[in-house]
Amino acid sequence: MLSKIIQFVKRYQEDIILVIGVILISLLSFAAGYIMAKQQEKEPIRIEYDNSNYWSGHYWPLFSLEIS
Repeated sequence: MLSKIIQFVKRYQEDIILVIGVILISLLSFAAGYIMAKQQEKEPIRIEYDNSNYWSGHYWPLFSLEIS
């Protein structure tokens, strides 16, 4: 069993290294983007609406929406 694993690793060594490299680069890129986003945190966008129109017979005096 162990000899089959060793043969498999020797046979596909280059492909295994390539896959590990792609995974490490992907994780590094994600971490860098996450850190940059945390540094640039801003307040969420607030959209406030105040209008005295009657829509369908109902009065909507004020509502607020936060997008984060």
